[in-house]
Amino acid sequence: MKQKNRVRRLYKTGYALTPQKRIDQSAVLCEDSSILAVGGVSAFNMEAELEVYDLPDAYIMPGFIDSHIHGGAGFDASRASRNEGSIQSMSRLLASRGVTAFVPTVVSLNHETMLNEISALAEMINAPMPGAEPVGIHLEGPFINPLKRGAQDISSIRQFDPVLMQELIAAGKGLIRRVTFAPELPGADKLVELLLQANIQPSMGHSIANEEETLRAIDAGARCCTHLFNGMPPLEQRHISITAVALTDDRVTVELIIDGKHLHPRMVELACRCKPETKLVAVSDAIMASGMPDGRYFIGDSPIVVEKGFSLTPEGKLAGTTTMLDDGWHSLMNYANTDETYAAGSVNYNPALSLGLSDRGILRPGTRADMAIFEQHTNKLLMTICRGEIIFCAENIKPVQKPSEQENI
Repeated sequence: MKQKNRVRRLYKTGYALTPQKRIDQSAVLCEDSSILAVGGVSAFNMEAELEVYDLPDAYIMPGFIDSHIHGGAGFDASRASRNEGSIQSMSRLLASRGVTAFVPTVVSLNHETMLNEISALAEMINAPMPGAEPVGIHLEGPFINPLKRGAQDISSIRQFDPVLMQELIAAGKGLIRRVTFAPELPGADKLVELLLQANIQPSMGHSIANEEETLRAIDAGARCCTHLFNGMPPLEQRHISITAVALTDDRVTVELIIDGKHLHPRMVELACRCKPETKLVAVSDAIMASGMPDGRYFIGDSPIVVEKGFSLTPEGKLAGTTTMLDDGWHSLMNYANTDETYAAGSVNYNPALSLGLSDRGILRPGTRADMAIFEQHTNKLLMTICRGEIIFCAENIKPVQKPSEQENI
């Protein structure tokens, strides 16, 4: 009986961002879906069985993990059963932007529609993907404050209902990873307890919670904050709200939308100065119009218009983004004067840590071979590798060495 050879690839680059440290003249050795070794290139032998990519003018880092994204390539996670686009198209688009894992996000919908769309999305997630892999579902509602609903349909927003929450969890078939809720709503502490019992992360957001209400939720176990500064009160010097508490409480991991539109650069810098390096997660908050031309689209049941890359509600409110993580993460360095290891960690290691994905987000032996390779001077994506498979490759990139085609017997 014939058995195929193991797939062994060596990626040699100008440097690697692990992301916790930079390794110059680096190499990453992979076998099948796992990383075997990471280090300086001089430590590796050019064995005959290796497929070798030599990219001295490039850098390699863990693949991006987008933990808050609504859609792309014409697919909207909140309209999973009603889309013209497909999650497979979204998966391919994300792969072409260096993303190896993502969490499709569903907004507030009416009761039956939300149950149906979550169920349909859960079925889709279980299917093989051609590019980036979905790793769960994020429910951005329906238990949020209508005063901070953003682009969400006000008629679909609910007070906390434990029966409805159990129905939503059941519809997700064990794939719901995170739920955004407003801590000031009656019964919020019970919601946190229910979510934690179901191994789901409670994330505070779309809220006007005061200091006491926010701290109560954190003490109960809420350790995440959905897109800090957006969907919550502005910072005030005498009236402390969820915004100030999430910014300064080291127990809380915060998301930042890094599209250059949702936040002034000074606010990005403020968050980077306040949060420990593992507690800041960059997200795209991208919508179905990502990778698509300007036009009319949806987030759930809310119509939006995209003009010159800006996505807005008919009333002129920002409604998600069309900016992907590969364009956005450099803004942390540009706006906040952070180094590249801090910025890189915000798009791979930190979201992996926040989501409990201990097998990825870092270049380390034994972890998944989920990586992205970029040209140094242009930051152009050259390759994306997911579970050891090359899921995106620029046309001019070829291996400098290929192993024998012979199979073991």
